[in-house]
Amino acid sequence: MSEEVLALLALSSVEGLGCRTIHRLLDHFKDPCLIFASTRDNLVRQGVPEPLAASLLSGKPRDAAGQTWSRCQQDGIQIVPFRDSRYPGLLKEIYDPPVVLYIKGEIATLQRPVIALVGSRHPTPYGLNAAERLARDLAGRGLVIASGMARGIDSASHRGALSARGTTVAVLGSGLDLIYPRENQKLARQIEQSGCLISEFPPGTPPVPQNFPVRNRIISGISLGTCVVEAAEFSGSLITARLALEQGREVFAVPGNITSKNSFGPNLWIKQGAKLVQDWKDIVEELPRPVKEGICQQELEAAGQRQGNLFGDAFTTLEKRVLELLTNDEALHVDQLLESSGLSSSELLATLSELEMKDKVRQLRGKYFVRKF
Repeated sequence: MSEEVLALLALSSVEGLGCRTIHRLLDHFKDPCLIFASTRDNLVRQGVPEPLAASLLSGKPRDAAGQTWSRCQQDGIQIVPFRDSRYPGLLKEIYDPPVVLYIKGEIATLQRPVIALVGSRHPTPYGLNAAERLARDLAGRGLVIASGMARGIDSASHRGALSARGTTVAVLGSGLDLIYPRENQKLARQIEQSGCLISEFPPGTPPVPQNFPVRNRIISGISLGTCVVEAAEFSGSLITARLALEQGREVFAVPGNITSKNSFGPNLWIKQGAKLVQDWKDIVEELPRPVKEGICQQELEAAGQRQGNLFGDAFTTLEKRVLELLTNDEALHVDQLLESSGLSSSELLATLSELEMKDKVRQLRGKYFVRKF
């Protein structure tokens, strides 16, 4: 165990010393070990309340850090500090990233593109089906599904990803040795095998209610976007969506029946500008270009394998020629297509019209065209 990791564990164990204060101290002292070599007055000058400064220098945090390290070793829990190269890059960008992450499973999972699916603990059958289908379709295309492993939408999302033999991440509001709810212990083992379990809480931390709103910032923080499936007016998943918005991430929502209380959250988010989601394509269309292009290429290759060529036998020679010129993220004007395709104006317009009817091309304002997924 390095002295630096021990010092970070000790800092994290001081009750009342939040992430923002710890990061401020790390920015000032650089080496976390120097914080414990400082004086109480110096810590107070750095914004640490005097009682916390006294607690920090008492020696108890060091003892707690040693106990945490031992429990992690016994339970196969990996400790990933903020400055570790394995720490999720997106999570470092949020306002108050955890100083230390506790992880079980494959840490490298967190370096891949992640989408969060969240929602009600008391969903309708519609919500469960929507969450499972979205998770299955997204995970089957290489995206990692993140959620909180709570009852309802969270569990359905994890199961949907696993059913596609995909990868999923569960962010817990407790220590990784205390799975909550208890009926999800088998699910937790399955997630660990294909992805990972994450917590900022050390082993032994119970799943008390105040932990869950705190952990929600990690769910949104590791993700490119957060999709709300079903959520009542005061659902915790709405906190996750709000955090995603504050973190500069995409927010998606699956529309619901206006007479259902579980539709309040997603319908409200859609009214406020969230992307309405009907299927996986609606989410992928909003992702960064490299991620989107990678998925698009996979889809084209899969179609080619099914049909025996790049765009399949369902398309004419002229349609294939136009599809090869278009991309899904950069619109081309009809004049550009006319010049590049070598088709006559009538041939091109007829071909574009056919492709629109086949739902493979979308026309934008000003006679610009993009390829659909």
